[in-house]
Amino acid sequence: MLVRALLQSKPKEIVTTRPGTTIDEAMDVLINKNIGCLPVVDDDGKPVGIISDKDIFRRIHKTKGDNYHNLKVADVMSTDLIVGVPEDDITYIAGIMDKNWIRHVPIMDEDKMVGLISLGDIITTQAEHAKIENRYLKLYTSGMGSRDKSADH
Repeated sequence: MLVRALLQSKPKEIVTTRPGTTIDEAMDVLINKNIGCLPVVDDDGKPVGIISDKDIFRRIHKTKGDNYHNLKVADVMSTDLIVGVPEDDITYIAGIMDKNWIRHVPIMDEDKMVGLISLGDIITTQAEHAKIENRYLKLYTSGMGSRDKSADH
């Protein structure tokens, strides 16, 4: 299955943040939207990084006391973006996630971010595919999916 098809089943809104957003504000968005990461975009809407809940937790743990409240997204975000394109196969994206130990991949079409694929999206899609495949295999092995050979005689 292509990423393009997966994106069609997802909400169109991509929740983003800016480099100058405070960590507290970013955490509020992550918690209130029940999401695990925020693509970070510049004033033109172009991705410049990504910040995940894990990035924030790690940084807070390193920053002793309440000093983390002064941190901005730009202080914590990852800037080495790994992106996909709508024509990628989701198994390729899953491989990228596994190899790089990441849970989210922004999807770009030219210079525009058109979606964000999470590990959860891939697992759900692959589970649905396996469920459908399993159903057809059961039908086939029970004889319902194959042609009745006695009808030829």
